[in-house]
Amino acid sequence: MINSIEIDGHKIVPGQHSVLELDIAKLPSGTPIHLFVHVFRSVQPGPILLVSGGVHGDEVNGVEIVRRALEQDLFKDLKAGSVIAMPLVNVYGFINFSRDLADGKDVNRSFPGSAMGSLASRVAYALTSEVIPVFDYGIDYHTGGASRHNYPQIRYSEGDEKAAELAQVFAAPYTIANNPISKSFRKEAFKNGKPILVFEGGESLRYDGHSIEVGIAGLRRVMQHLGMIDDAPPPKEQARTFHDTHWIRSPRSGLFLWHHCSGEYVTEGTPLGEINDPQAQEKVPILADSNGYIVGHNNAPVVSQGDALFHIGVKETDAL
Repeated sequence: MINSIEIDGHKIVPGQHSVLELDIAKLPSGTPIHLFVHVFRSVQPGPILLVSGGVHGDEVNGVEIVRRALEQDLFKDLKAGSVIAMPLVNVYGFINFSRDLADGKDVNRSFPGSAMGSLASRVAYALTSEVIPVFDYGIDYHTGGASRHNYPQIRYSEGDEKAAELAQVFAAPYTIANNPISKSFRKEAFKNGKPILVFEGGESLRYDGHSIEVGIAGLRRVMQHLGMIDDAPPPKEQARTFHDTHWIRSPRSGLFLWHHCSGEYVTEGTPLGEINDPQAQEKVPILADSNGYIVGHNNAPVVSQGDALFHIGVKETDAL
């Protein structure tokens, strides 16, 4: 009996490569919105891996990672198993340089979605109904939003042992175990017993070569671990796991200048940056409140009181 994968009524058999177009909705102009899904199947049985990018349309590093994997034929001639690749989930946000969709809603806060809902809800519903039931493991590629830069990192759902194992295999410079966000893709997959790793790297609307390189290398290590390919590069940086992180926020509004950035280790009391009054009347230093690594930092030159400035990873244990 042929073990086929079925997505949106299309059956893909072992040894086949197909590119599917899922009809999501139409804009008021009549322009159709499609979700392109690449399916690669080995003739040998094995796990099914989902690789996705662009859930937030302005997070171009994730789109580029999956695009390069396709361009490099990483999923072609698999030894075993199958790969479902979606380089660009949020097409509307991508062409409008936006995190969200035309309705102003976030796909990654819209799961499980609805076939009769908003555009964001329809995209979420397509993933929930057609993709989540099919894959065994997933890697969802993201980028820091709102002028925030993230050092390359993997996030997984705390308590998900399968995801924890894959996170160690991916071996990003930073790994963070946390609870998935309500109505997110990762939360919906977790509810269905499907572990997803969320990769974060770089800043929205800006290529980051380091994050792209780490994202592809980690993908290769996961694929090798799952028996899909033979070779994968070793990590170039020491992998660290954090079981607690927190944000240092701006004590006032003004012009923000950072002195330390993502990837650096800092000690308590270190001057991380400063907030300057535009009238040159006041300067407020931003100090590290604990020892730890800067997981992410804000690149916005103008900030308001309470804005997130530095994401600090503490309670570190070396990844295995």
